[in-house]
Amino acid sequence: MKRSAGLFAIAPFFLLAWSTAAPALAQSEATTEAFAREVERVLPEEKPYEYHKRLSEGPVHTPRRDAEARTQPGEMELPRQGWKLVCRRQGSQILDNAVRDFQDYLEKSMQVRVELDARDSLEGWAALDRSIVVGTREQLPGCGATLKAAKDYEIVATPQRLVVCGYDERGAMYGLYNLEARMNLREGPFLPADLKTVRHSLYDVRTVMSWMGWMEWPDMLLSHLAHDGFDGIFASAFANPNGDRTTVETSTDFYARLIHGIRRQDPARVQDLIRRASRFGIKVYAPVIYQYQGTPESEAELRRLVRDLVRQFPDIRGYILLTEGFWYKKWGGGHGASREYLEDWARNWSRAVGIVAEECHRVDKTIEILPWEYNIDFRPQNVDVKRYFVRQLPADTIPLLTWENGKSFEIDGLQGHLCDYSISQVGPAEVTAAQIEEAHGRGMKVYTNGDTFVCGAQLQTVPYHPFPYQWHERYRAMEKHGIKGTLESWSTGYTPSFQTELRAWFCWSDPPPLEDLLAAMAARRFGSGGKDMVLSAWRLLSEGIRLLPDTGPNMGTSNAIGNPLFFQEPPVRTATFHHSWTDHEAWMGYLGGRINPYWPFTLSRLVFCPDFTNQTNRAEGYARAVSGIESAGQTKILPVFLKYLRLAADRMGEGLVPYRAAALAAPPPKRADALREVIVAEQIQRMLLSDHAILEFEDLRLQLAAEQERTKAAALLDRMETIVREEIARTELSLLAATRDSRLGFQFECDYVYTPFCLREKLESLRETLEQLADCRKTDKP
Repeated sequence: MKRSAGLFAIAPFFLLAWSTAAPALAQSEATTEAFAREVERVLPEEKPYEYHKRLSEGPVHTPRRDAEARTQPGEMELPRQGWKLVCRRQGSQILDNAVRDFQDYLEKSMQVRVELDARDSLEGWAALDRSIVVGTREQLPGCGATLKAAKDYEIVATPQRLVVCGYDERGAMYGLYNLEARMNLREGPFLPADLKTVRHSLYDVRTVMSWMGWMEWPDMLLSHLAHDGFDGIFASAFANPNGDRTTVETSTDFYARLIHGIRRQDPARVQDLIRRASRFGIKVYAPVIYQYQGTPESEAELRRLVRDLVRQFPDIRGYILLTEGFWYKKWGGGHGASREYLEDWARNWSRAVGIVAEECHRVDKTIEILPWEYNIDFRPQNVDVKRYFVRQLPADTIPLLTWENGKSFEIDGLQGHLCDYSISQVGPAEVTAAQIEEAHGRGMKVYTNGDTFVCGAQLQTVPYHPFPYQWHERYRAMEKHGIKGTLESWSTGYTPSFQTELRAWFCWSDPPPLEDLLAAMAARRFGSGGKDMVLSAWRLLSEGIRLLPDTGPNMGTSNAIGNPLFFQEPPVRTATFHHSWTDHEAWMGYLGGRINPYWPFTLSRLVFCPDFTNQTNRAEGYARAVSGIESAGQTKILPVFLKYLRLAADRMGEGLVPYRAAALAAPPPKRADALREVIVAEQIQRMLLSDHAILEFEDLRLQLAAEQERTKAAALLDRMETIVREEIARTELSLLAATRDSRLGFQFECDYVYTPFCLREKLESLRETLEQLADCRKTDKP
């Protein structure tokens, strides 16, 4: 791919300047303890939801200019005043908003004031001096001849003029935002004097969900999204936009009962979101919630629902028909079902998809219908069935395929597969690759639900995943497989980070080289002296995640930090119904919100609790369930699982050494942000170590229960005590991190999975476990 002679044409000059600055602190001195002391000294305490407030109310643009930064040879500088920002008067709302944003950016972030010059015509634009000219190819005669489609843009720089030409208004908007991104990397209003780049959008649409919560889309978040190249959002998840609850109120099917508890939608709220999002060039996508029975009456009711949706919301640009909410007769993933049953289900479900497409396209053929058969068995051996689903889809729909779920991997000769959204494998899954091929063979576009900066399952309680080299491999794979649209995070959702910034660069053609981008981001965040250490850290973190065998939205990578080590059955912390006419399991499960009475701070599926009857080894069962290893027979999976869990944590630990050193050596103005970057990575590594500790401790607990020889029992107790003491120290560090970064632990499906309060309760529980181990040593029998 041709690379731009733009931003990084002069890279050797400023990269050399970065590398010559010596770090202020040797890596050997950047211990965990030293880092923790600096975190406690520099970062103020944050209460839960404080970051929510900053993200929704804080400014998008903040001071970014480095007072020491100077132009390099071959660069131009926008002067502090004297230039104009020239645009068409009475342009579109999208472009007007982007122009004013750019003017605000220059003033607040770069200390550059430009006069807004709105004109009736941009004829003669090529003769303007000391001007930033922005418009579409139709508004700028003679410019943008090579632009091909929506969102494409061209940027041309001369010493006296900057020109941003978009194929359309959104293209011009993204061109302005790319100028902002380039200046952000240089930490000054500096650009290559001969900058000339034509960038074609690789995706028809990039959608995402909000990290903040269901239907929580403040204007500031929408602006951040647009700056990071997103032009679509998936809103009203699990609820019809018009508030229709026919299926959830009348069906007795399992999934209808499950989504009965979903919030009721207010149509006015959806209308308001559509209106506000449109100002940022962002399209709204929504679900259709319906159980199709295959009868004439069911078809008529579905048509009525879709007609009402299209009538009330003509500006919804697409409907995502996810099998979790849009299904045929009986909900399920088809695990263990006959081929005949699955093919019948596929045909009838696809017929329902076709009904939605017919009713939408009768009114507006540009409405996108995105069938997403997520729940259908995605294991590698199910390729033929998954292909069959694609063959049944109406030709005027766009399959939304789950990118990585089901991707196979091997550890020590054992075959596993990804059980949910994970970045430990690049993807696509075998079933997805087959479906892409099938769809392309039919001449259909393909969209994918594929994480690109944070996973919707694995490690879902941190705001982003600092594995840039692994993510970049996924970006390349998506481009190679001809993906034309994306849903880039499920409910973990979007928050701005260096990973979302990196992703934006690779959503258009002609990106700078990866290493140059990462070097600029590292120096900007940590200072020039820390750049090489940060790059080393990112490489090692990316290598570490590739070793992780825990691949689902489970305790291990979501809540191990907040999960105790149970040695004896603890007292319950909620009401129970063991002797009542109420079914205890039903109450604590579906009806009671799925909580565990021993540790009710989050969903029960995110809590590891032993079988206190000692009949089953739940650690072994956990390892099998989250690794996708199915055919091991009597071979124990847990030892191999723990081995790779430790390998992943250790490789990340290697990366944390230079990462901490870079943060501790960061210049004072950058120190707080650098510390926050490292805290995120530390919390990920601590999650893996706690996952390992919980599972190893349980396995040892069962060995101890069966051990009759006192010497061996004592050795087991010694190891268990060591694990508990290490977990206490780790939890204290996790607590410090959680009190300094209110993003940690949050996942909007259940608010906070762990909180500082929960971690303090865990510390008390761990100390009680130490006492129980001491008491066990005193007994006559091990």
